Amino acid sequence: MLDFLRFMISKLGAYEAALPLLEELLLKTGLNHFTDLCSGAGGGIEVIQKGISKRMGKEVKVTLTDLYPNIDAYEYLYSKSGGTIDYEKEPVDATAVPRRITGILTIFSSFHHFKPEQAQAILQSAANHRAAIGIFEGTSKSWLELLFLWVVFPVLILVVTPFIRPFKISRLFFTYVVPLIPAGIIWDGTVSLFRIYTPHMLQQMVAKVHAPDYTWKCGKAGNRLGKHVIYLIGYPRTK
Repeated sequence: MLDFLRFMISKLGAYEAALPLLEELLLKTGLNHFTDLCSGAGGGIEVIQKGISKRMGKEVKVTLTDLYPNIDAYEYLYSKSGGTIDYEKEPVDATAVPRRITGILTIFSSFHHFKPEQAQAILQSAANHRAAIGIFEGTSKSWLELLFLWVVFPVLILVVTPFIRPFKISRLFFTYVVPLIPAGIIWDGTVSLFRIYTPHMLQQMVAKVHAPDYTWKCGKAGNRLGKHVIYLIGYPRTK
């Protein structure tokens, strides 16, 4: 299921609208590296890394992390990117990021999985470390997107599954013979759309974070179907 989401996020360019925001974080901090939390199977990271490197005019490095690292997927991305995308083998808890983790912190498509108190803990952890952070959800949380998920996605799953890499026989079996993967994707997508935090909810969350001398911005970006993001970015102000 995660492999399909990684494939579709990459092909649709779902996070194109996040690139100017990620660029702002890199420019404000002077960094050239971001560490992705809750990376899952690394969905869309390859496209994001190439896109932001093009905007910055130099190679931007990425480190993938997760509480349950998907080592096979990370090895695939590491090899394909020539090492520009690397990863942490050990589990990383987004609510208590170890101090050894460096770079701008990002979370793509995963922030909604956390309850409000956990989500706030992630922001507080970043602020405690004086780390810049970017939260991005590839949606505008609309009924049109829900309709797209229910009507178009089932067909897409059947069409694109043979082209997903790395190739797995088990993926074919659980898509075409016992369709657990399509059912899981549609169910997870539906629940996720309802759980995604709106910009107003993110603003309320930020108000409770103790972060002196921090700049916070949240809202929606993008104007095309499939190219919207709800975002929250924060970074320490330089004195």
